[in-house]
Amino acid sequence: MIGGGPAGLMAAETAIAAGVDVHLFEAKGSVGRKFLIAGKGGLNLTHSEPRPGFDARYRERAGEVGAWLDDFDADALRAWARGLGIETYVGSSGRVFPLDRKAAPLLRGWVRRLKDSGVHFHVHHRWLGWDGAGALRFATPEGITLFSADATVLALGGGSWPQLGSDGAWVETLTATGAAIAPLQPANCGFDIGWSTHLAQKFAGAPLKPVVAHWQDLAGHAQALQGECVLTATGIEGSLIYAIAADLRDALTRDGEVSLHLDLAPGRTLARLEADLATPRKGRSLGEHLRRLAGLDSAKTALVFEGLDKATAQDMPAVAARIKRLPLRLQRPRPMAETISTAGGVCLEALDDGLMLQAKPGVFCAGEMLDWEAPTGGYLLTACFASGLRAGRSAGAWLAASP
Repeated sequence: MIGGGPAGLMAAETAIAAGVDVHLFEAKGSVGRKFLIAGKGGLNLTHSEPRPGFDARYRERAGEVGAWLDDFDADALRAWARGLGIETYVGSSGRVFPLDRKAAPLLRGWVRRLKDSGVHFHVHHRWLGWDGAGALRFATPEGITLFSADATVLALGGGSWPQLGSDGAWVETLTATGAAIAPLQPANCGFDIGWSTHLAQKFAGAPLKPVVAHWQDLAGHAQALQGECVLTATGIEGSLIYAIAADLRDALTRDGEVSLHLDLAPGRTLARLEADLATPRKGRSLGEHLRRLAGLDSAKTALVFEGLDKATAQDMPAVAARIKRLPLRLQRPRPMAETISTAGGVCLEALDDGLMLQAKPGVFCAGEMLDWEAPTGGYLLTACFASGLRAGRSAGAWLAASP
């Protein structure tokens, strides 16, 4: 097993349960580093959304990922955590968390159980591919090390957060085998907009809640979703933006531009907002007028003023319309290295149903390095666990059937 994230660890657990001698290699000095970072926000393990709605979160890969979930779904993940002594609960949003909302106790217990079951851990081993005889090559502090394996599960992550180990360096190596690789690209990402210096300096980090996002999907259908997001120095990010990032990113790729509209006052109709703002200002500044009469906080008010000309600022019906449908022109997704996850990777068509590379028998792939994506909310982790289980199980079965 190469890669010590959830997919690699689950593959190791599944394979060793099948009686396979398992060695797990990790480039960093410890396993589960991205998992631990995710835990800083409460460790959203999975989601309580029932299937098939759960499966639909994987977009065009709903069928393939749904097959993995048939073996290991959200309920199975919660039961698995319980087996490690970690009870979970469903939050108000439907997201599932450990009771203590921490990742470290779960990871420690899991690694301890893997070691007790016989999994051999090798840290500071960065995979470099294969040598001419088919042995695995690793860069270690002592130099290049070779390791011969009868089967290999690759769980190397995508291209997000490279400082934690998933830097996409494997793409060139696997491309050389003939495997089809879709280009890695940002997912669950923020977007650059290009604010004025005033807004960027004064309101970076300010939350926008609640707001409703309006956009068009790739088929041209109007979509709307309520949630929360955050202003950044360069643009906008947060859970609402992550949830629709795939549509926005793909539209940018296809069209070179995309517009997003925000309803900054979702609790008020346009007619009510127009009536509220028609109230005489009585010497109040426009900003104070918006705060008092439209219920906007300072960050939302600054957004209304951003790029607003003086004439329009005195036209209250136009201001009301702007509040209800604020136009934002997105320039580009944030760089892949700072996104929560990535899209692209090993094309599922390059694998058999057991996630073995058709171009390289005996080599299996799992986790975020595969070409699927999902929004945050526990869907990412669930599919990583489920794909790791399938790859580990398939590797064990392949070894059992090998002469």
